[in-house]
Order: sequence, then structure tokens, then C-alpha cells
Amino acid sequence: MTTDNMKFTVGKTTFFQGENQSHPLFRIEPGIPCRDAREQASELMGYVRELTIVGLMDEKPMMIWASHYLSAMAKALMDDAELGMRAGL
Repeated sequence: MTTDNMKFTVGKTTFFQGENQSHPLFRIEPGIPCRDAREQASELMGYVRELTIVGLMDEKPMMIWASHYLSAMAKALMDDAELGMRAGL
């Protein structure tokens, strides 16, 4: 893949809105290759799956909350990569 064909994140997607979903606390950085962002999101979702299973089986709510935040990060990565893939079409 040449540089001309590469697409990058746009840096518009936020996640973890804080108390009452009122203000964004984190944002995906612009300029990350979309392919890398999607690969990272996939890896994070693997961690989400594992944390969820362990949290449920061991009755550890902190692990469930950790998986919740990681899934929000993974979704933001995917959403921003999607915006980057559509940019310029």
C-alpha cells in the first residue's frame, strides 16, 4: 500500500463522556493509519472479552467496568477509522 492510498484517522471521535455524559474526556488522535487503528481496536476487544468473562466468573465488578471503558475506546477507534476511510471519497 502506498502512502497515497493510505487513510488516516480524523481525530473527531471522543469517548468516555464523564459524569452525565456531559463532556468528552478522551479523543482519538488524527493521523493514525486507519489499518493500525482497526487492528488496535480488535486487540482491545479481545481484552474486553477476557475481562468480561473473568469479571463475571470471579464476581469482580472492577473488571467489568474496565472492559466497559476499553470497549468505548475500541469503538471510538473504529468510528474514527471509519470517518478516515470515508474522507475524500
